[in-house]
Amino acid sequence: MSTPQETVERALALSEADDCIVIVDEGSTANLRFAGNTLTTNGVARSSQLTVISVSGQGVGVVSRAAVRPDQLAEVVAAADAAARDAQPSDDARPLAEGTAMDGWDREVEPTSIDVFRDFAPALGESFASAEASGRKLYGFAEHIMTSTFVGSSTGLRLRHDQPTGRLELNAKSADMSRSAWTGVATRDFVDVDVAALDASLAQRLEWSKRRVDLEAGRYETILPPTAVADLMIYLYWTAGARDAADGRTVFSRTGGGTRVGERLSPVPVRLYSDPAYPGIECSPFVIAHASSREQSVFDNGVRLGATDWIADGTLRNLLQTRHSAELTGLAATPQIDNLIMTGPEGGRSLEEMVASTERGLLLTCLWYIREVDPQTLLLTGLTRDGVYLVENGEVVGEVNNFRFNESPVDLLGRVTEVGASAQTLPREWNDYFTRTVMPAMRVPDFNMSTVSQAN
Repeated sequence: MSTPQETVERALALSEADDCIVIVDEGSTANLRFAGNTLTTNGVARSSQLTVISVSGQGVGVVSRAAVRPDQLAEVVAAADAAARDAQPSDDARPLAEGTAMDGWDREVEPTSIDVFRDFAPALGESFASAEASGRKLYGFAEHIMTSTFVGSSTGLRLRHDQPTGRLELNAKSADMSRSAWTGVATRDFVDVDVAALDASLAQRLEWSKRRVDLEAGRYETILPPTAVADLMIYLYWTAGARDAADGRTVFSRTGGGTRVGERLSPVPVRLYSDPAYPGIECSPFVIAHASSREQSVFDNGVRLGATDWIADGTLRNLLQTRHSAELTGLAATPQIDNLIMTGPEGGRSLEEMVASTERGLLLTCLWYIREVDPQTLLLTGLTRDGVYLVENGEVVGEVNNFRFNESPVDLLGRVTEVGASAQTLPREWNDYFTRTVMPAMRVPDFNMSTVSQAN
């Protein structure tokens, strides 16, 4: 078998197009699954994907295939070259980024393995025993993915990025299965996962849920924990394309034309930004684009990424931009980055401190089944899950029924009254796609619980 580096070089040599970009993704996955305080399955898997992007004039052809053997490489390259020759001119066509081989380009790929759980698995076993003794059942899974991406081009670019991605989802249920609580964490290597602390927090939530309080739909003062904030802000980020905003299609479109960049969205000086070098959630410092869309361009492959403010001091600063869309909108080229950080004013309180200062309100666990209702306002709907708790006089006094909510994350930013301290968190809804987030808890005085949900 060829190495990824050899595949890149050979594919570039085979291409007869004017320009060519080759991307090789080498992936490996290790996982543990458990139910009822018992490990059920574990396993490892490997994957490989080749993407050839050929450019003829301003036409582009893209062919992606999985598990390509050396004897199939010429066929894939020829297909991409042919697609480029037959293609109409691409409006996002731009000169390719130039460069040389980066340090570490020639290193071997180091896949993940079940050994990544060396310290985590015994700690999980101890939590199983503790939960069993206390009448709790733990369910969930742990997953670690290592993806090594190699990007080479006919302009001399030779870049690689090794991305570890880990996540743990942990669900505790009462012995009669009538009560449930969830928590989750994101990690690069599972060394920093404190299973005992996570289990203790679940035990506390199950204790809270012994008392049930039924509430009607309505607007309630609500504390959104970091995981719920992450799910809302990720959706805001995904829909922050400059081209759609300039075309009048989204909540970021200005009435009368143009975008809302420069407009204040929140009275609180919140900052929403991405930074490839942010500790603990590091991600690729250059563009990796397997296909073009309104928010990304294959011609931008290899363009360097740096810290980028999307919202700063409560004001919209940037939208997702390719080099092409930046020329159309007159704004800076700010490509998408694979992490997201939100902070509020200095001295933000912890979630526990925010609860302690609440006279009466709701504390959420997480959101799920989030769907878009209206792109013009970014109105979202979804459900609460695995615990909504009533807070009175600074203490949690019981669990309430679940709700369907209707809220816009942009509108929420305009109504938020408190932003807590930020910490790394795992989104519940979107963690199959986006795990690298640092978020605060937020207090909203009138969160719209539109209907009561029968979901448990």
